[in-house]
Amino acid sequence: MEIFTQPVIFVIFGGTGDLNWRKINPALYNLYLDGYFPENFAIINSGRKDLTDEDIREKMLEGVNKFSRKGKADKEKWETFAEKITYQPADIMEDKSFQTFGETIKQYEKTWGEKAIVIFYMSVAAQFFSVIAEKIKRNKLAEDIEHSRIVVEKPFGHDLESARELNNLFCTNFDEKQIYRIDHYLGKEAVQNIMAFRFANAILEPLWNRNYIEHVQISVSEQIGVGSRGGFYEGAGALRDMVQNHILQLLCLIGMEAPVSFDADEVRNKKVDVLRSMRRFKADELKYNVVRGQYGDGWVEGEKVKGYREEADVDPKSSVETFAAVKFFVDNWRWFDVPFYVRTGKRMPEKSSVITIQFRDVPHKIFPTETSDTWRQNRLVISIQPDMSIRFRVQAKIPGVEMALNNVDMVFDYDDSFSEESTPEAYETLLLDTMTGDQTLYMRGDQVEEAWKLLMPVLDNWAAKPANDFPNYAADTWGPEAANALLARDGYHWFTLNTKKSK
Repeated sequence: MEIFTQPVIFVIFGGTGDLNWRKINPALYNLYLDGYFPENFAIINSGRKDLTDEDIREKMLEGVNKFSRKGKADKEKWETFAEKITYQPADIMEDKSFQTFGETIKQYEKTWGEKAIVIFYMSVAAQFFSVIAEKIKRNKLAEDIEHSRIVVEKPFGHDLESARELNNLFCTNFDEKQIYRIDHYLGKEAVQNIMAFRFANAILEPLWNRNYIEHVQISVSEQIGVGSRGGFYEGAGALRDMVQNHILQLLCLIGMEAPVSFDADEVRNKKVDVLRSMRRFKADELKYNVVRGQYGDGWVEGEKVKGYREEADVDPKSSVETFAAVKFFVDNWRWFDVPFYVRTGKRMPEKSSVITIQFRDVPHKIFPTETSDTWRQNRLVISIQPDMSIRFRVQAKIPGVEMALNNVDMVFDYDDSFSEESTPEAYETLLLDTMTGDQTLYMRGDQVEEAWKLLMPVLDNWAAKPANDFPNYAADTWGPEAANALLARDGYHWFTLNTKKSK
C-alpha cells in the first residue's frame, strides 16, 4: 500500500463510549505505531459529558493498555499520539455543536495548509444515526464528496422497512461512496483470506461448484450469554444480531462468482448477486428450513449460569431467540440444490466461527471393505476464531503392509506462518480502508436490503407465532435437538472443530 500522506480528521460521536474505548481508539493507536497515519491528523472525541482533553486521553490510554494487540503503550510514543486526541462536548440535537465541529475542522486545515479527509464515525445507538446524519448535512460538514466519509456501526435497521428508511435518509444526504456501513467481521484476517484463498489459487475453481461440493456449513457460536446486554437483545435476537449481517456476508464470500477486479463495487456486486439468488422461504416451508432456540440454565466450566429469561433486563416470558439455524439455497448455475446450513447461538460449548465445505464422495470405491470404518469424504475447514486456520482433510494410506486408510489434515495455521503481532485487528483494517477510501470490505445499501428481504418472512412468522417451548436447550450444549434434525433429515450432521466439546 502507498504511504498515506493526506491529513485526516476523525470525529467520533460516542467518544466516551465502550466501543471507542475497547476497539476504535486502540485500533487507531496501532495504525499510528505501524506508520499508517499521515504526519497531520486529529482525533476529536465527542460526547455529552463535561470532560477535558486530558480526561479523554487518560481514558483512552486505559483502553489501549487493556485491549491493544501490541500490549501496553510505550510512554513516549503514546504522548506523541495523545497530543492528537481532543475532546469536544456536544449535544447532537443542537446545530451549534455541529457548527463548532465545522470551525474546528477549518482551523486544523488552516494550520496544515491542506484539505483533510474528514471521517464522521457514529459510535452511538442506532436511534441517533438519522439525527447525526441530518445535522451533518444541514451544517454542510460533508459537502465535499471526495474528502468526507460517514461511518455507521451496525445494526443498520431493525427490519427491511427501517433499513430502507435509513438508506433513503443517508443516500438523500450523502453520496453512496461516502457511506461506510461497518461490519467488523469483514475486517478479520481469516475472512479476508477467503477471497485470496478462492481466487488466487487455480486448483480450487474447478471444484467450487455443485458437481463436487455436497453442502456447506457456517457456525458462529458464543460461550457467553447476553450478560448486561439483555435490553438490547430483547429487541434483536440471534437472527437479527448475527445471521442478517455477519453470517450472510460469510456465505456471500463462499458463494460469490469471481469478480473481474478487486474494485470495491465489482466485489460488492458479486455479493449482491448471491443474496438475490437465494431461495425465498414460503410460509409452509419455514418449519423444514429454520430452527430457533433459547438457552436455559446450566453449567459452564464448573460455574452455574442463568437461563436467558433470568438475565438482567429480559422478559421472564421472553420469546426472543438466542439460537438460530437456517438451511439456505443459492439458486444459480453454480450452487443449485447445494444446502448452506448456518447456525449461531449463545451459551454454546465454545466460542468459534468455522466454515466447513463438505465435498462429495468418490464415485467408486476401489479399496478393501475394511477401509470403510475410517473412510471420510474430503472436507475443507476455514476457522476464523478462536484460531485462524485452513484445513483440508484428505485420505492417506497408513504405513504398513496392508492397505489401510486414515484421515490426515493439511493445515495452514496463521500462528505458525505469521507472528501474532503482525496480524491487525479487524477495526485496524477497516479504519485504514476508511482513510484511504476503499469500500471493498463495507456493506452497500442494496446488500443490506437484500439480506433483510431474505429474512423478513422468518422474522414475521416468529413475531406472529411466539415459541411455546422456550427454553429448549441447556447452557453448554450445541442448541436445540431440532437443529440436529435440520441436517439429519438430509443425512448430515453438524461439524465442530473441537470434537471433544460436541454434545
